[in-house]
Amino acid sequence: MRIPNNGLAVLFGCLAITLPVMAWSDGDAVPAGEPMIETYTDPALIAFVQSVVETNPGVRASRAALEASKALESAAARPLYNPEIEADYESAVDKTWSVGIGQTFDWGSKREARGLVASSERQAIAAQYLATRRTVTIELLSGLARYQTGTERDALGTERVQVMRDFTDLAQRRFDAGDLNQVEADLALLAYTDAQIKKATAATNLAEARQIVRNLTTNASPDQWPSIETRLPRIPTVTDPQALVLALPEVMAAQRRVDAANALLELRKREQRPDPTVSLRGGREDSTNLIGVNLSIPLYVRNRFQFETRAAAAERDQAQQVMDDLMRRAYARYISASERYEYSREAWQGWEQAGQISLQRQGKLLQRLWEAGELSTTDFLVQLRQNLDTRESALELRQTMWRAWFEWLAASGQVDKWLGLENTL
Repeated sequence: MRIPNNGLAVLFGCLAITLPVMAWSDGDAVPAGEPMIETYTDPALIAFVQSVVETNPGVRASRAALEASKALESAAARPLYNPEIEADYESAVDKTWSVGIGQTFDWGSKREARGLVASSERQAIAAQYLATRRTVTIELLSGLARYQTGTERDALGTERVQVMRDFTDLAQRRFDAGDLNQVEADLALLAYTDAQIKKATAATNLAEARQIVRNLTTNASPDQWPSIETRLPRIPTVTDPQALVLALPEVMAAQRRVDAANALLELRKREQRPDPTVSLRGGREDSTNLIGVNLSIPLYVRNRFQFETRAAAAERDQAQQVMDDLMRRAYARYISASERYEYSREAWQGWEQAGQISLQRQGKLLQRLWEAGELSTTDFLVQLRQNLDTRESALELRQTMWRAWFEWLAASGQVDKWLGLENTL
């Protein structure tokens, strides 16, 4: 059963109660359903994304499908039947010949219904084309962010190995001099081994991140890939989240498929009406002129085509339910993405303001305290590894913030606005 538009409005009204309220900046007025999003300013990233998206085979395939749907829409607008010419000649006792022309008429306005089906399908494919572009863009941005994080994690892994190697060498010298016992020397060696394992893991993750970007582009080497700025804006206030969700390309595509299913149902109903054929003939039999008019109408007796209509009705209901489910999920995704981004962004800002500075101070003190004998080997290793682990966690937090931001851009349909790109169909 279809859900009427007012029912969907009630659905979104109920869901909107849980939408978090988020500020953009003081004095900014945001039109209903149109969030005032800050445009990204790095031209290198914007140009790179645009180049990759335009040349992506998946996007090009989607564009080709759109062009095909436009041609099919034009074909559906043409008349269903062409005129027919008939000619007959008979040579017997009398010579008889005749020439005629016939035309089948679209009695049930099937041409109009076919045009509506093709138009709705073309609009659905156009929305799917935009969704494909958005998917590729988000995948590319996420891959670049993961690669950037992977590069810094790999560098941190190298630093971890170097620090632990130096510490192990120093611990071995102090053990040889009798200043450390065997347990502490072995502990330093284990820490060095653990650092090597973490470095190998970071290198593997970096290789996987490179593959994500390489899946989308092969024309640029990793050293030519642009970086992404750490500073990201707050989510602007959205006064009409329902409009954002309804404007998403995948939701628009689902709505157009419902329209196409409705039009197809109407077409199947009209196809149950037979189309008459009228023929006009003229000729001569020996010395007598012949003129005739013929009317033929199919009799839908053995097959009334009612099962095709039932199937179309069921497909219409299916398309409606798919759209309703998609809208619910899209709304929930939007809310979740908004919450995750705000949480991770606030945590990252706290790290930048306090945590990063504290770690830098701590790192400088640990070595001096241990060498002065004011810190045991075990305590030194624990705090040193905590220092390194916290730095790695900070990189993971930044990656989480980026991932949540890209998810919000996808869930709100604002990725093109953020990059300052315009898509034309």
